[in-house]
Order: sequence, then C-alpha cells, then structure tokens
Amino acid sequence: MTIDLFQLGVKVLLQDQSGKLLLLKVATDGFTPPIAPYWDIPGGRVERHGSIVETLNRETKEETGIGKVMDLTFLTSVVANIRIPHEHTDVGLLLQIYSGSIDEETSIYLSDEHLAYEWVDPKTAAERLRIKYPIEFVQVVEGMGL
Repeated sequence: MTIDLFQLGVKVLLQDQSGKLLLLKVATDGFTPPIAPYWDIPGGRVERHGSIVETLNRETKEETGIGKVMDLTFLTSVVANIRIPHEHTDVGLLLQIYSGSIDEETSIYLSDEHLAYEWVDPKTAAERLRIKYPIEFVQVVEGMGL
C-alpha cells in the first residue's frame, strides 16, 4: 500500500445578490509541468497554525479585494483533479469548500495569480470548474441554480 500526501486548501463559492458565482482564471505561467490557464474559485492552502476562516478571509481579500464574506457555510470536501508540485514529487490537494455571499456590488482587484474574473450563472460555473474539481462538486455547483 502506498500512502499519498495531501495539502489542505479551503475555497469559497462567492455568490452575489443576483445568484451569480465569482470565478477567477488562474495564471499558470511557470507551472511545472506546464498547463493551460483554468477557472477556479477564491481560496488557498491553510498555513501552519492558521484557521480555516482566517485562510478564507485572507485569500479572498488577497485574490479579489473583497474584504467581507458573509454567510460562510460548509458545502463539501473533495480531492482536486490537479496535483501540486512539491520538492521532487507532487502532492494531492484536499479542498474544503464553503459558500459565501457579498451584500452589494463590489469592485474586484485581482492578484498576480489570476488573469481575469467573471460573475457567471451556476451552470456556466459548473462547466468551467470541471478541470480542477471532481464531478460530485461540479454537480453541487450546477444545482445552485435550481
């Protein structure tokens, strides 16, 4: 039996008042091995001694400029479809995903990690997130439009 290594990441599906979800296009320049840019949701890996809520708030602010996420609710945990390079190997990525909302329109300020952002309906979000996320999560996203 081979034991795999995983890093813990937390992500948030941000929904605006109209029900659209925020997606960020990841800048993949310098990724090894090279991969094409893909769509994702705000979030990042939990640092040593960091909490999940602290990580979600920090990463959302860093990646989007949004300072206040409301109504954080746990949705699900998944193993990402992509792996993270680490030293002489790679590691899996276990993601805890939350939903959250913003109370009004806000300007988005992207970090250098992202090329673009877009507020999209749940069906479009589900289609774009298939690269990184397993089908079980994609179906949850698609169902948010019901």
